[in-house]
Amino acid sequence: MSTDAVVRARVAERLRRQAWYQRPRWRRLAALLALAVLMTLVTGVQGTHRNLMYAMREDFTSALFLVWLGLALLVWAGREFLTPQLVGAVAASRAVARGPVASVRGAWRDDRRVRWGVLAGAAALVVFVPSVLDRYWQTVLVDQIAIYVLVAIGLNVVIGWAGMLDLGFIAFFAIGAYSAAYWTGALPVAPPVVLNNFAVLPIAVVTCLVAGVLLGAPTLRLRGDYLAIVTLGFHEIVYLTAKNLGDVTGGTGGVKVERFALDLGFWSYEWGVVDQLPYYYLLLVFIALVLFLFVRLEHSKVGRAWTAIREDEVAAAATGVDTVRYKLLAFAIGASTSGVAGVAYASKVGYINSENFVILLSVLVLAYVIFGGMGSLAGVLFGAAFLVWLPEALRTVVDPKDRYMYLGALLVVMMIYRPQGVIPSRRRRRELKMAESGEVEADAMSAPAGGRLS
Repeated sequence: MSTDAVVRARVAERLRRQAWYQRPRWRRLAALLALAVLMTLVTGVQGTHRNLMYAMREDFTSALFLVWLGLALLVWAGREFLTPQLVGAVAASRAVARGPVASVRGAWRDDRRVRWGVLAGAAALVVFVPSVLDRYWQTVLVDQIAIYVLVAIGLNVVIGWAGMLDLGFIAFFAIGAYSAAYWTGALPVAPPVVLNNFAVLPIAVVTCLVAGVLLGAPTLRLRGDYLAIVTLGFHEIVYLTAKNLGDVTGGTGGVKVERFALDLGFWSYEWGVVDQLPYYYLLLVFIALVLFLFVRLEHSKVGRAWTAIREDEVAAAATGVDTVRYKLLAFAIGASTSGVAGVAYASKVGYINSENFVILLSVLVLAYVIFGGMGSLAGVLFGAAFLVWLPEALRTVVDPKDRYMYLGALLVVMMIYRPQGVIPSRRRRRELKMAESGEVEADAMSAPAGGRLS
């Protein structure tokens, strides 16, 4: 081998060599230590304007810092050094439970009575449990959990199925809400005809479909971060339009929206202000209908085309998939679901203004989808319900300004150790396993933090 070849080989080896602090194990340690510092500041004493360093000095010289530091080191050490023992214990448990689990799966798959019995039991819980909750939790269940479950289901189409990062999805939520305000005659601009809230639903769906196509058409060639920036700009356009056009939208002063009412001639009913359960059951019908349609859609030709685009858009186009058409469909269908949620929100709350649709809501809904499991309807339902419930459950023990810090800390830990989400789809779980083993390359939406776990 010539001298130049030897020199080039040595240089290449030096470039491939990885410093100790770049290895995944130590990067995870750094992330958990940073999380310990953050949690110390969140749970420690509050700072003052007169002395900016007071809170830091008090927090990092107290036992609280040592507690969070110890917890971070305990989690890291357990994950890094006890993994073989944990994997062995889990494998042994699975071997023991394999027989009973196979029997349960077989009964679920082969016996229709078992399947329908379990589904009936789950439906009974969903229907009757809210009636025993107090009024505060019923309000949370309706105004936040049920509404944002609908929004998250729509965003899952764009992110989880089609693989397009959307940071401005709450704009469609705003369009749906202002559609309800306009067609019920609540805005300063009078509509050509005043409609009932239920009649506004299909109009809001069509409006959001058109808005989704208008957003998707000029951005079809964009991917990843570029697409995210465009959707962020779309949200700001909608938000600032609602805020600044006070003569049209009511601006920050807001408008009052009529509540749901139904008049069939022989029977009429009006959803009131105090009782939350009628709204809950109405939203439950909306969610059940959307889930039924989306389950059918996921396993259809359209759903398979979205999967192909998410995995490799170039390969999908090469095999005959009309990527332009299906990406537009993803934007439009996801936006329409958010439009339904917007109408339901405006009609339930009875008052909206531009500040109800800030960018933070888009970020939170994105977190719900990623936390629950992108591409998984069950994961999205769980992620939205749990992450909306968590800040409310902490309301009595955590300062309101700090609640979302705990949410952020949970997401950091989740992304380090379970990037696929709590209840991932089978396809996403398989993709991540193959990415960790080096068989395939994962995209930015699914690659595990820190690379392959070691």
